[in-house]
This record gives sequence, structure tokens and C-alpha cells, in this order.
Amino acid sequence: MDRNTGMIASAMSFEQSENAGVGAERAPLAVPAAPAPSAAAGAAGPRVRLATVADAAGVLAVYAPYIEDTVITFETTVPSLPAFAVRMEDIIGDYPYLVVEEAGVILGYAYAHRIGERAAFAWNAEVSIYFAPACTGCGWGSVLLRALLDLLALQGVRTAYSLITVPNEASLRLHEKRGFTAMGTQTCAGFKHGAWHDVAWLHKPLGSFEGTPAPVTPFAQLETVAVAEILAQAQAALG
Repeated sequence: MDRNTGMIASAMSFEQSENAGVGAERAPLAVPAAPAPSAAAGAAGPRVRLATVADAAGVLAVYAPYIEDTVITFETTVPSLPAFAVRMEDIIGDYPYLVVEEAGVILGYAYAHRIGERAAFAWNAEVSIYFAPACTGCGWGSVLLRALLDLLALQGVRTAYSLITVPNEASLRLHEKRGFTAMGTQTCAGFKHGAWHDVAWLHKPLGSFEGTPAPVTPFAQLETVAVAEILAQAQAALG
């Protein structure tokens, strides 16, 4: 499939670490069809909440088509469900991991992870966000990204980064709307689907750079009231 046909997410970035554990043999993955936002059943409507490892199948169902059909992610093989669950578990607790669900179906998700292994990189995080194709262009990506950034700021993260395979105007516009600015383009950053692809680096400051920063607070140790307030704001914005 052409990368610009029906598979452009609200905002996407690739993670170089995502190839870990993808070589294992896997059972066929059942990918549920995501309902369009306007046609979803039930009065409750879409709900934003924290992800758990139990959401791994639903999250992977959203992510898998981007691996197989696009260059939005540079991952080339869909990971097994157990491997993907471990990947989620490694993030949850340290950084925010959010999902939007409706009628029990995961429609999109967003998360952050550390970028750079050395100690001095501790105040940086990379953000990623994916939505099922039927749910792009409805504004949910902007809502989820704002909540993710607010939670990172609450942790004490000072800079959020996003790496976007270009061209991807929808993703670039979304990030610019949320205050990201372009740093530059990594040319020929990855080879997938028979071609080389460039990656744009964007960043957004989340806090002050004066003085010695306090350590970043692991997500699981944040005050639950403060986290709940951010999630409530996101829920209200979903409408």
C-alpha cells in the first residue's frame, strides 16, 4: 500500500528500539475493525485512560498495519504478542502510556520513552502516537498528545522529541500545533519497502533549563490526583 493512502496517522514517529524481540514466531493476530468516531455504538463514547499490559493485543492491532503497510514506523516485522506485552511493561511505570477506547476497542494510543541511554539524557523523552485509520483526522490525536506532554512535564521531563518519517504533513502540523519546532532532517535514515526515507527531528521544551534539575519522577510515583486531573481534561476535550 502506498504510505499516503488511508494509513496516515495523526502523528507518528519511529523508535529505533522497537525491533527488539520481533523475530519470534507468532500466532495470527486478530485485528479488530475500528468503528468510525461518528458511528460508534453506545452512549459513553470514546474514553481516554492509562494503558495496562492487558491492552497489548488491542494496541498491537492498531500498530501492526503501520509496520506492514507504511514507512511511518521503521519496524519491519510485527512482534509477537508476548514480546509486545513485554515492551509495554518496560515502559509503563516509568513513562505515561495512554489509550483511547470505545465500546471495548482500542482506537489509538500514545506513549513516551527515554531517548538516549547515558545518564545526562535522563531529562529527555521521545513521544509516539498511533490511531486506527478510521479515527484519524478527528482531533483525538491532538488531545492525546497534549495529555502526554502534560504528564511528561509533571514528571520533570525537560524536552520532548518526535521523530517523523517525511513527508507526513498531517503529523508535522499536529506537532506544530502542540508547540514542537523542527530541529533538522536526518536524510536517508532508514531503508524500508524498497526505498530510503528521511526523518524529521522535532522538539518541544517542557520546563526550565536553569540550575540543576531534579531527577525525573517515574510515572508510577506521580500524585494520582494530578494525573487524574490531566486525564479528566483530556476526556472533556474528546467531547
